[in-house]
Formats: sequence, C-alpha cells, structure tokens
Amino acid sequence: MRVSCMQESLARGLATVSRAVATRSTLPILSNVLLASDNGRLKLSATNLEMGINCWIGAQVEQDGLITVPARILADLVNSLPPERVDLQLIVRTNTLNLKCGRLEANIKGLDAQDFPLIIVPDEDKPVMFKAGILHQMIDQVAFAAAQDDNRPVLTGVLADLGEEMLTLAAADGYRLSVRKEPVAGGEHQTSVVIPAKALQELRRINIDAEAAVSMLVSRNRNQVFFHLDEVDLVSQLVEGSFPDYRQIVPTSFNTKTTVMTADLLSATRMAYIFARDASNMVRLQMVPAGADGIGKVVVTATSPDHGDNVSELEATIEGAPLEIAFNARYLIDILSVISSPQVTLTTRDPSSPGVFKPVDGADFVHVVMPMHIGR
Repeated sequence: MRVSCMQESLARGLATVSRAVATRSTLPILSNVLLASDNGRLKLSATNLEMGINCWIGAQVEQDGLITVPARILADLVNSLPPERVDLQLIVRTNTLNLKCGRLEANIKGLDAQDFPLIIVPDEDKPVMFKAGILHQMIDQVAFAAAQDDNRPVLTGVLADLGEEMLTLAAADGYRLSVRKEPVAGGEHQTSVVIPAKALQELRRINIDAEAAVSMLVSRNRNQVFFHLDEVDLVSQLVEGSFPDYRQIVPTSFNTKTTVMTADLLSATRMAYIFARDASNMVRLQMVPAGADGIGKVVVTATSPDHGDNVSELEATIEGAPLEIAFNARYLIDILSVISSPQVTLTTRDPSSPGVFKPVDGADFVHVVMPMHIGR
C-alpha cells in the first residue's frame, strides 16, 4: 500500500473511527485501526465487536493494500503533525506502516489485516431515510434518558419503533421517559428494535451537514442496525430484550397546565441547581394561576441546609388548579436543554404524579419525569 492524504483529513477520519476502538479487549487487533485503499480513497475502520465505524477520506492511491496499526499511537502521531501532506507506505515484509510528513518520519508496527473483523453495510433498496439534522435532534431529545447502568440492559438502549410512515424513538431509565416521533421515507417494513444509546450518541457526534441524507437499515435477522452517511458507515449490535410499553407511562389526564418560556425556566433551574446540589438535587415548582393582575407565575425554589436558598419568579400561563411539585434539577436541565421551541408546557395532576413536558408548536416530542417527594 502506498497512499498520500492531507493531515487534516486523516486526523478527522481517525477521530471518527477511534470512538469504536476497543479499550479493554483480549483481542489485540481490536485496539487497532484498519487502513485500506478503496476505489481511490483511504478507508479507515475500527470496531469493538459491539459497534463498528468505517470512514473514507480523499487520498491519492499509488498502490493498493491494507494494514492495521494501534489506533491510539496513530491518532496521537497524526495529531502532532503539521497540516501538510502525509505519505503512508506499507512495508509488507515486517507488517510496518511507514509514515512521512515533511521532514518527519515514523514507523508503526502493525498486525495482519486478515484477522480484522469486516464492517459491512448491506446494500438494500429500501432503507429508512432521514435528514441528518432531524436525526441529530431526535437523538438529542431521547438518548440522554436511557439508563446508565446495566441492571436492566434493555433500558440502556433506545427503542426504535418503525411504522409505515413514522419512526418513534423512546428511552427510559425508570425515572424519566423521552419519546420523539418523526415522519420518515422508506419505512415499508414495520419493525421494533432496541439500539444502544451509546451507538446513537456516537452517530450524533459524526460531523455532517444538517441537510445531508442518512439511511438506516435493520438486518434481516434483527441483530444489527446500519447507518450510512456520505463518507461514514456505523454498524451496531442491537440490545436483546423487550422494551416496556412507553404508551402506558405517559399520563393521559392532568389538573394543571403550565406554559412558560423555555429559556426562562432553564435559566431559573440552573440557578436553583446551585443550591439543590446539597439537597438531593430537589427543585420545587409552584404554579400560581393568574390573580387580580391577570398574570400567572411559576415560582422556582431550591434550599441548601448549609448554604442558603434561591427563589425565581417567572411569568406563565396557568390553566387549572394551583400546585406545588418537586423534580430533580438535573433532569429538568437535561430536558429543557433539548427543547428548541421558545415555549414549553408542563402538565401535572398532583405532587406525586409524573410531570409531562412538551414543546409548544414544536416537534412531536414528549418527556415524562417522575416527581420527588416533598417533605413538610
């Protein structure tokens, strides 16, 4: 193999695939990145057997070939190079990658690429198609609600429920639930699978234009999901298990409906969190319907037994009965940070029932949060 490419392109490609490199594995080759010539481009691949990423970068290919080398060493080396042309050459006899950039030269010992697991995206006619910007927003609004621990593995994933014209993503960790729906093209085969939240978050980190097309395909045996972008493929194993019926978790009735500016509530919650950190992250929301002045309000409070308290009053439209309810401040910050609509509604039934957040005039999105017990 003899290939030349620009340092910036190589560094960007390595940053993309390195997220799939195995950090703790009994197979040394999984700590490596595959470099291979592919139709006049340089292909980079990495996998930890649960997730795999292919990335193609522009290159001048003088001789075809392939090699795997330690991902961390190559990435650190390339990031240290000046922004100039990088020449890569495989020394077959010693399985060594020779790298030159300007007056700099290095040799990296590699492993035979024949032992590297192939990352293959099947070529089928009817994948589900998205615009990258829409998919990014869906991931942002759902994946953070997935569980972080492995006590219930299925909750570490995101349910992808595909209908004929609609894709629903849902995630829950036992304390909160996020559900986002979006019309899609190509969803002729109805299916329901659970995708690891980490895989979706890695997909979200891939830098791509918001208008670019992204295709999604579930394997016929329903054990893998494939995402294809312009210059990147991401493949992930699916999570086994039955995801809870999220429809039964979303409350269907309420006694109080609060409409408030999203940015104002987020700012007030962030200030309250400074004091709530010393009190189990508890933030209280008091909904006060309009009085003689015709203005309703939300009073956001947090109290630290050792450091003081914080009170913020926000103008709001309150429909129904007055109510005081408490939530985990971190959960509120998480949800309010991913709502792009200027206003958000919070519907509540009583202090011990879940609160339901929805953007006003926004996407088909709903977030359910369990309240915290208010001690008197």
